[in-house]
Amino acid sequence: MKKLSARRRHPLAAVVVLLLALAATGGLYTAFAPAGKAQADETAQSLAIEEGKKLYSVGCASCHGTGGQGTSDGPSLVGVGSAAVDFQVGTGRMPAMAPGAQVPKKKVIYSQKEIDQLAAYVASLGAGPITPTEKQYSPAGADIANGGELFRTNCTQCHNFTGEGGALTHGKTAPSLEGVDPKHIYEAMQTGPQNMPSFPDSTMPEKEKKDIIAYVKAVNGEQSESPGGLKLGGLGPVSEGLFAWIFGLGALIAVAVWVAAHTAKAKKS
Repeated sequence: MKKLSARRRHPLAAVVVLLLALAATGGLYTAFAPAGKAQADETAQSLAIEEGKKLYSVGCASCHGTGGQGTSDGPSLVGVGSAAVDFQVGTGRMPAMAPGAQVPKKKVIYSQKEIDQLAAYVASLGAGPITPTEKQYSPAGADIANGGELFRTNCTQCHNFTGEGGALTHGKTAPSLEGVDPKHIYEAMQTGPQNMPSFPDSTMPEKEKKDIIAYVKAVNGEQSESPGGLKLGGLGPVSEGLFAWIFGLGALIAVAVWVAAHTAKAKKS
């Protein structure tokens, strides 16, 4: 009997088999998706930088220079990073109303999307601290006791023991930390805005920043109690005792004078 000749495979059969194998193992996505996703991310970043540059030209260039190089009215923004922009603009400190000893916090005039675009443009001028993620600044699971120790060591000189702020020299102040967004507290430690020193990860690791944020939120939270009564700025029992001594003693002296005066009148009459 004459043998049947083997059928020839179609030239595309091997390609089909390979694609099916890749699809079965997830390799098809791995082979094609990352390049497309990376390209999409790069395009989105380029668009954000372009839009941020437009916003910068309108609201920032007059003080910081057309290329962020700085002027006599504003410092250079080269290398400050996206975290500095997110903090300064996100708290309303920038754009500044007028130059002065310290730029105060005020109403935010940009949306978060616009702030992100501004941050992307400034970050493109030079590498700097990056805007943190929620995982980095969330106080969940942090060590509050350790945060208290770190805060008392590094922050109380300016911000008070409970973060209620205080006066500094030459018309400057350390702002209150009550009600401040955890992200902005983290960014302030990253970037050291205005009179504040910076605490990069090489000096203060991410976990320690989280601990400090957790402590600030705990002492200024609704569940925080003040057993001593009026806390007088959170300065502690010494200030409260001094207050009681000065005003309490003053009140007693005033009462004594009043009693003596009325006693003398009673005797004359």
